[in-house]
Amino acid sequence: MVKGAHEVILGGVRDAQFGPLVLFGLGGIFVEVMGDIALRIAPLERDEALEMIRSLRGLPLLEGSRGQKAVDFEALATALVRVAALLAEHPQIVELDLNPVLVGGSRAACAVVDARVRIAR
Repeated sequence: MVKGAHEVILGGVRDAQFGPLVLFGLGGIFVEVMGDIALRIAPLERDEALEMIRSLRGLPLLEGSRGQKAVDFEALATALVRVAALLAEHPQIVELDLNPVLVGGSRAACAVVDARVRIAR
């Protein structure tokens, strides 16, 4: 029902050696087909989140191609920082998968369409 939005994936996992890792990539089927993701140790600062976003090979899709609008990079960075903080502050979260997350153009909020959270017992 959301039009003009791009699908991305946000999430993370708790690694035994590194602790909480946050993930970002193109979402939906793109993550399965292309595997174009970025991983960083949580928590994140805004600049680190923007660097993650810009590190993707699929960045031109997010910047707007073939008449599509660019995504709101600030909204994406904010979402990444918040996901990283959630993982860092709640060690009981073993895995978090938000896919797809829809993000539109300027001043757009991110909308989580599907979420999966695995909690340690």
